[in-house]
Amino acid sequence: MIDRHLLRYFLAVVDQGNFSSAARHCRVTQPTLSVGIARLEDLLGRSLFNRTNRRVELTPAGARLVAPARRVETEFAEAERAALDEAPVSTIRIGLMSSLPASWIEHAIEAACGAPMERVEIVDARAKEIPALIERGRIDAGIGLRRDKYLPGFDLWTEGYALALPERHPFADRPSARAEEVAAETMFVRRDCEALAEVSRYFTSRGIRPFMSARTHAEDRALAYVRAGLGITVMPACFQGERLSLVPLAGFGLTRTVGLLLSADKPDLLERSQALGRLVTTLIARAAQTEKVAVFDVASRLIA
Repeated sequence: MIDRHLLRYFLAVVDQGNFSSAARHCRVTQPTLSVGIARLEDLLGRSLFNRTNRRVELTPAGARLVAPARRVETEFAEAERAALDEAPVSTIRIGLMSSLPASWIEHAIEAACGAPMERVEIVDARAKEIPALIERGRIDAGIGLRRDKYLPGFDLWTEGYALALPERHPFADRPSARAEEVAAETMFVRRDCEALAEVSRYFTSRGIRPFMSARTHAEDRALAYVRAGLGITVMPACFQGERLSLVPLAGFGLTRTVGLLLSADKPDLLERSQALGRLVTTLIARAAQTEKVAVFDVASRLIA
């Protein structure tokens, strides 16, 4: 059975002429759209596009699919319009831990907001606050740390921490760095870092107490501080690619597991909410593209 969103991806590529424009049109990331097209080709047993550097061209099988795909999409759209005249719009409240890259959040929310008949409410919070917000009924689901796992949900990805350095730093290309080697460096504090206590113990246990040039709750501000040369700090591996270098700290093996947390009253919410599904699959797709971030098998199947 072919899902409607796969046909929408196909028609978007036909109309937009390339995958990147089609992804923006569908409000999904390009990796998500590419995975969808590959899934459609697998279901049909045919290649639908000839891919070149500048454009994509339809194969004979793809050309034959255009007309029936448009008919199906037209009928779906008519059915949706009829349903929207009577169906109430529901609201899905999603908590997002603050220590995630803003670029990941931007694309994930963009995808979620494209879901029909659902309004999206986002609640920003520290990772440790997400479970309490769910238990109090403030949010329906959250992206946070899967520690005690007493709430329904599942693991999305796991990652370690590393020293965030400007790309021009002498240690930027090294495979690792020892605490003693950066003892004279200026550092700053990420207030919302869930590993803040462990990071502090790592340095103080080695007799290192660097000068702290700033303290911030905002991750985009922390990235700006590193890139500007104000100081260095410790960040999760998901921030790789934000125009800085992440170099592992020797002897600091702490990892974190990021997961989807659900209310005990709504354990099947992921299956019922398109908005939540789109947000989660977009985050997984970003994680899968990031070096040193390992996506769990269960999560991988959501984008397969």
